[in-house]
Amino acid sequence: MIDITFKDGNVKQFEPGVTPEDVAGAIAPGLKKKTVAAFVDDDLYDLNRPIYSDATIDLITKDNEKAFEVLNHSTAHLMAQAVKRLYPDAQFGVGPAIKDGFYYDIATKHTIKNEDLGKIENMMKRIVKEQASMTREEISKEAALKRFKDDPYKQELINDLEDGETISIYSQGEFTDLCRGGHLGNTRHIKHFKLLSVAGAYWRGDSDREMLQRIYGTSWFTKEDLEAHLAVLEERKERDHRKLGKELKIFMLDQKAGQGLPIWLPNGYTVRRTLEDYVYKLERRHGYKHVSTPVLGTKSLYETSGHFEHYQDDMFPLMKSKEETFVLRPMSCPHHMIVYNSELRSYRDLPLRYAEIVTQHRFEASGGLSGLERVRAMTLTDSHIFARKDQIKEEVLNAYNLINQAISDLGLEIDYVELALRDDAKGKFHDDDQLWDEAEATLKQLLDEEGIEYVSAKGEAAFYGPKVDIQVRTAMDHVITMSTVQLDFLLPERFDLTYIGQDGEKHRPVVIHRGLISTWERLMSILLEQYKGAFPTWLAPVQMKVIPVSLDAHQAYAEELHETLMDLEFRSELDNRNEKLGYKIREAQRSKIPYQLVVGDEEVQSNTVTYRKYGHQEQVTVSKADFIDMIKQEIKDKA
Repeated sequence: MIDITFKDGNVKQFEPGVTPEDVAGAIAPGLKKKTVAAFVDDDLYDLNRPIYSDATIDLITKDNEKAFEVLNHSTAHLMAQAVKRLYPDAQFGVGPAIKDGFYYDIATKHTIKNEDLGKIENMMKRIVKEQASMTREEISKEAALKRFKDDPYKQELINDLEDGETISIYSQGEFTDLCRGGHLGNTRHIKHFKLLSVAGAYWRGDSDREMLQRIYGTSWFTKEDLEAHLAVLEERKERDHRKLGKELKIFMLDQKAGQGLPIWLPNGYTVRRTLEDYVYKLERRHGYKHVSTPVLGTKSLYETSGHFEHYQDDMFPLMKSKEETFVLRPMSCPHHMIVYNSELRSYRDLPLRYAEIVTQHRFEASGGLSGLERVRAMTLTDSHIFARKDQIKEEVLNAYNLINQAISDLGLEIDYVELALRDDAKGKFHDDDQLWDEAEATLKQLLDEEGIEYVSAKGEAAFYGPKVDIQVRTAMDHVITMSTVQLDFLLPERFDLTYIGQDGEKHRPVVIHRGLISTWERLMSILLEQYKGAFPTWLAPVQMKVIPVSLDAHQAYAEELHETLMDLEFRSELDNRNEKLGYKIREAQRSKIPYQLVVGDEEVQSNTVTYRKYGHQEQVTVSKADFIDMIKQEIKDKA
């Protein structure tokens, strides 16, 4: 007999070879139904994996967050078996569980299309009924190489493992794969799943390697949970900024212009200019001075800053002339160091807050590009604050509060704050322990004193210093770094920045890097999804559309109203096309214009405005002055 010790300290004896499923069943039949796997001596065990010696056990039930991962990992294997049965030549890359489900990378001569997913699902359901067992086997590296001698993907993965390492493989029916484990043990436990899409994926994420076919899916313990998740996915499709951006004519991407180089269309550029004006005024009110610097920089500039050493792989290729070597600007901080050094500075001049609406370039891998969320040319409001050490706390706090205000004005919320710190990988960061200790301690103390909750992230700091990253969760459930405040003692040293102190001697300022609301591109993707394309009035590319009922009887008043609104700098459009009224109204609704102003006999005779707000059915008639006052207040409040 062997002793199995439970979390509460109780010990029960079982025959050697007992499985987690057996253990759960020995306690209670209901527990057996709820158990999906177990931690045995902290190792993840399949539901049907035998235990041969004394051990501690922690049963994983369906309400445990680990259970969802086990279910989806098992369903990935189920899908792979179905694919292997349908397409016998199929070979497999990796097939992990992910946040909302699973995927598997597949190599087959057959081009798998979305229309094929139903056929694969039906085969999966047949295998579920067959109650195929998921069998674990442990073999040597040499035996694994023999077992997968005709599979180049497995050969590569196996050769990456240490010599002498024991390798676990799993088989079910005609499908066998390398796997660490954590399975339901039998396909009969998998009941509620859906295959979602097919995409391309480079082998091991390397764009220089072959493209595999990736099938995404999701699996849940109940039909209700699956249906609820599918409803969420449908909602996300409706919010996808790529879909909305095309429908609302916000931006476009064209291969001739270049991958990851978005083109702002008139509607999108109007929103962007509105955001730029908002940020410019906000920064001016908070003491920022705006500058403009070149989109190019010399290689030597970025060698001085240290960016070339640390980020050259993310930069566009160098541009060489006979006399100089240039690079497309990946960040603006080196230029702002030059601005600071353009004059002799006194302690009385500090803090100096420089800001710039700046376009930067990063040579992102083509496979990582995604709409406006990840691009190769991005524009943002970038700021660098030059301060004395005694001003750090106040300046960091002011920057944090400014970020808070901007995020709130945009109708977004902070999900969490991350304090990004250095780790032991010294080559990744500048090597000055004293500067690092001082910078990290300063930020920790400030956050603690202000009662700002944060999570620490070792190894995520910038090469020159620690940072406070503001994370926002989007309507698509992506967590995105929206804003950042970074403390930097290094660049002042590299650029020999100084100011004259009260003692008449030279001193080093500290640089605080501040990103306010991400890039315009990423921000636009967030806002499109947040508002589902229905921008609030202050941001909408067209704020109101004036629609005359009859061109003969009502156009003159409609034109007068439109001109009045334009003179007040409202973004008004006049729809004087010879189309039916209903068609014009429906089109304005589809364009998600905040207000449609219908001009008919009553409006002409009483000099009034009848408006219908987007998303509402009722029509409201008010005086022209009241309507103007209402819109002014709505824009002022950023409602």
